[in-house]
Amino acid sequence: MIYDCIIIGGGIAGLQAAIQLGRYQHKILVIDSHNGRSNLCRAYHNILGWANGVSGEYLRTTGRSQAEDLGVEFINQTVVTIEQENHAFVCTVKDEKKYTGNRILFATGIMDRLPNFPEIYPCLGVSVYVCPDCDGYEVKNKRTIVIGSGNAGANMATTLTYWTDNIIYINHEKTEIDTELQKQLQFKNITCYNEAIKKIITKESQFKGVVLENNLHFESEHAFVALGGNKIRSGLAANLGIQLHENQHILTDPRTKMTNIKNVWAAGDVVAHSEQVTIAMGEGAQAAIWIHKSLL
Repeated sequence: MIYDCIIIGGGIAGLQAAIQLGRYQHKILVIDSHNGRSNLCRAYHNILGWANGVSGEYLRTTGRSQAEDLGVEFINQTVVTIEQENHAFVCTVKDEKKYTGNRILFATGIMDRLPNFPEIYPCLGVSVYVCPDCDGYEVKNKRTIVIGSGNAGANMATTLTYWTDNIIYINHEKTEIDTELQKQLQFKNITCYNEAIKKIITKESQFKGVVLENNLHFESEHAFVALGGNKIRSGLAANLGIQLHENQHILTDPRTKMTNIKNVWAAGDVVAHSEQVTIAMGEGAQAAIWIHKSLL
């Protein structure tokens, strides 16, 4: 079996591309490790048509069903290597099975670095957020705790002052903050605590506050996480010889989404630093259109 295109990653961009290519009636395989950030988000609030929010799980479940109805195949696996053989690409997964495609689309995304508190996961997208562009509006005029590390957390805290002036920054990893950023925190009246968090308090999907190692207790209904060091999942692409930006995102043609390697595309968060669901959908569809053109 040689597929017209193998899509690596079954998140938002990968699913949108799969649906578009399925509608073209191409033979498509999606290889998905089921370990993406859209698995974790309980609610996206800034998507057209979903004023009350929609979960990543719902989008993934319905998207996969929609693609499967169009004949797209899925396997739950992790690709470990990709090799170019003649004009095709051979993907080897963890159990050593091989899958061959005439085209490749990387939709591998990124993964946020989150604090090691399991109780925070049901809150993601509901009362705990990672993206100010997506969810800054949710904390408008509300007390907000930023759980951060060094400069990453300080930048998040100052960014959020666009929506609220009631911010507490917990420098959870006690990482050094640049002098200029310290001045900005002071200027914007953001109190910074260089203290690790001992406990995160939640009730189901509702964030309630934190207790620090020095037993200080802060209450809040909302929090942002900004530890820095998010993992850009572009290593597999780099091993194939695909050109990366200095921030490790994959570089693509802005019109076609093709990479520097012919017949290899990329879309979604692994490309776009804006990391928006709506942009991932658009990039997935755009890549699929040009993959289709190349297959004609």
